[in-house]
Amino acid sequence: MQTAMPTLAPSVDIQLFRTVMASLASGVSIVTTLDKEDEPRGLTCSAVCSVSVDPPLLLASVSNRSGTLRAVLDRAQFSVNILGSQGQMASQLFASGAQDKFERVRWTPGPVTGTPLLAVTVGHAECELHDAVEAGDHTLLIGRVVGGDSAEGRFPLTYWRGSYARLLPSSAA
Repeated sequence: MQTAMPTLAPSVDIQLFRTVMASLASGVSIVTTLDKEDEPRGLTCSAVCSVSVDPPLLLASVSNRSGTLRAVLDRAQFSVNILGSQGQMASQLFASGAQDKFERVRWTPGPVTGTPLLAVTVGHAECELHDAVEAGDHTLLIGRVVGGDSAEGRFPLTYWRGSYARLLPSSAA
């Protein structure tokens, strides 16, 4: 494991950081779990990536202010729902403060963890919490994938420079 190098230059300002990071197109996911009362919780997350194949680990970065984060940490299980091109409404809903999110989308309990799986996905991963690492104003949730699936014939929803986009295979361009 490497140790961090000492900081020699000041950090860029927040606006420049956001502008730079907006240049990175990302998939759009919704992280879901169940709270202590088995009520579904969820949030939109564009910071998701694979970490390891053996064991199968993925990472989702979640704001420390999120109520869903507390539920994930308490339950130690979550699902990552990778949104399909028809998932823009769900993304906006789960990014909002709405209290009735799960009444407005179709979902089913995951077969392995029971955490919510949404209908508007190209794939999903059910995870058990492997580690949680605080990093600035976010917590990196590292999940060991214990279940999942992928839908054929669907295309992902992406987010780039403040707008949603849909990907098409190169043969359709």
